[in-house]
Formats: sequence, C-alpha cells, structure tokens
Amino acid sequence: MSLSDLVSHKTRIDSLFLDEGFGTLDAETLEIALNALDNLNASGKIIGVISYVEALKERIPLQIEVRKENGLGYSQLAAEYRVGSAG
Repeated sequence: MSLSDLVSHKTRIDSLFLDEGFGTLDAETLEIALNALDNLNASGKIIGVISYVEALKERIPLQIEVRKENGLGYSQLAAEYRVGSAG
C-alpha cells in the first residue's frame, strides 16, 4: 500500500519506518511522498526515515546523523537537538 493510500483511506498506523525509499523518485513524486509523510506526522504518527536524499535533510527537522570515522559507524545526535541543549 502506498503512503498516499494510507492517508486517503485513513488507515490507522502509529509508526512508520522507511529505509531508502526515496532515492529513485523524481522531484514531483518525492514531493508527493513527503507531503504524505508530513500529513501522517501532523496527525501524531511517528515517522522514521533512513535516507541519503538531500531534500529530506532540508525537510525533516529532527535528525540522527550516522557518520563513518576511522572505518567505524556511529550514531550522533546533532547538538541543537540534544536534551538540555542551549542552542
């Protein structure tokens, strides 16, 4: 079932996690998908996305960035999103 079907049929979901589901989309289809995710998020749903698509970085406010350093991957929450951050 597509994201637009979930929104239009009012299917109840509490969380949605997507892994690399956007890399092959053209700009118009990507915008439709992101609008569907925005609608789900606005209704209180938890949305998790794993992606390298730059447009998502600009659109998703809370991010956990995984970086590779010395051949090792680690997770790091940007300072501006850490609990107790002054930023």
